[in-house]
Amino acid sequence: MPTLNPYLIFQGRAREAIEFYRDVFGGELNVMAFGDMGMTEHDGHPIDPNGVMHGQLETPDGFTLMCADTPMQDTPTPNDHISLSGDEAERLRGWFDRLAEGGTVDVPMEKAPWGDEFGQVKDRFGVNWLVNVAGSAQPEG
Repeated sequence: MPTLNPYLIFQGRAREAIEFYRDVFGGELNVMAFGDMGMTEHDGHPIDPNGVMHGQLETPDGFTLMCADTPMQDTPTPNDHISLSGDEAERLRGWFDRLAEGGTVDVPMEKAPWGDEFGQVKDRFGVNWLVNVAGSAQPEG
């Protein structure tokens, strides 16, 4: 069966980011550095051999999150939004809180017009997360 999963691009912070996501979501992490593949340059420009050529996190919940460092430091990071949703309110709120550590809460977790609980956070790596708790009442004070 085909799968769809996010592949995030960073500028020298991919290892830090994917290790952070492992701490948030748990799971098995595999990281391959540019130097592991003998890559020392890209288009005539030097590459950090410790930079992440490919990182992959497989979580106990069945998520797969991949990442890499861009070999060119002047390339903008094209990350947009990742959505987490479901009916496990405590787990989703916990992930929201962990992702917010060192980041910015754009929309606090609260009752949304469509009846669910919703929040949006930009984590410390600039990745935007949308968190929706289906059919959830807003937690008491």
